[in-house]
Amino acid sequence: MALSKKQGIAIGVGVVAVAAIVGGVVWGVNQNAPAEAAAPDATEESANVATDDIQWVRLDEPVAEAVEALEASGFEPVEPGKLTVAHSAYVPPLGYIPEGETEAAGTEPNIGALIADALGLEYNPVVVAWADWPLGIQSGKYDLITSNVTVTEERKELYDFASYREDLLGFYVKSDSDIENIEEAADISGLTIAVGSGTNQEQVLLAWNEELETAGEEPAELQYFDDNAATVLALQSGRIDATFGPNATSAWSARETGDTKLVGLVPGGWPLTANIAAATAKGNGLIEPVGIALNHLIENGQYDEVLKIWDLESERVDESLINPPGLPKS
Repeated sequence: MALSKKQGIAIGVGVVAVAAIVGGVVWGVNQNAPAEAAAPDATEESANVATDDIQWVRLDEPVAEAVEALEASGFEPVEPGKLTVAHSAYVPPLGYIPEGETEAAGTEPNIGALIADALGLEYNPVVVAWADWPLGIQSGKYDLITSNVTVTEERKELYDFASYREDLLGFYVKSDSDIENIEEAADISGLTIAVGSGTNQEQVLLAWNEELETAGEEPAELQYFDDNAATVLALQSGRIDATFGPNATSAWSARETGDTKLVGLVPGGWPLTANIAAATAKGNGLIEPVGIALNHLIENGQYDEVLKIWDLESERVDESLINPPGLPKS
């Protein structure tokens, strides 16, 4: 069941407002940076959503199979009767705290809330700094994290995972750009592209440039900016042809401003698929019930509702997997 902000307040659900991103792409935040289809035209259905119309998707009742699995697991929540879920709050659509609010909004908080609903537990969100969640999960301070966490083989030594999104990187250009498609090395030849230093997306471009140089073709020129404002100005003024970064935040910005468009997607773990997943302390018994909950949400449409609200349908998965293959150790 999707609840508008006004409806949520009326029945006591913590619903928060969405502040628009201004001016193009969101640049400086990539929570998975160290490791790590074209967007539809705006229509009456896909145009910007007014603040009061932003929705949370919630379940009316628990999922019996998930509740039974939780009871059989022996897992004991940090707070009895509650699921304490950690989130990092930075930018839409993943997770952020709107002005004047105290609770995080976005895809990641809504997924956490739905998991709690499915397990028959009260949703108890806690906003944490990105650097603090690993110890918090290991020590049992938090039951679960849903915060754009990428599955890696190193992390799997300490945490159990249940996947719910594919991590994607996106190429974005000005909305009136002649560039229509970037899928491979040949498509970036001669372009000037903004990319974050030390990120996996930079490694993609460096590999593609090497491929171009080997073939005797002109490589792309990579540009590095200190902040989002400088990147936006460079793109809108024509000093760069494209940006390349996390798809989720750039997709939301394109939707909110109309200044940019998506022209290509690349797996976040290129050349490998990177899974975004809910994580809990390894071996505590919680992950199997969480996986059952997520697959119920996928099969029954609530998952798709969340992705549609936040324009992340491109990162959809067909099934939640327990401890799927992770990105290899570096």
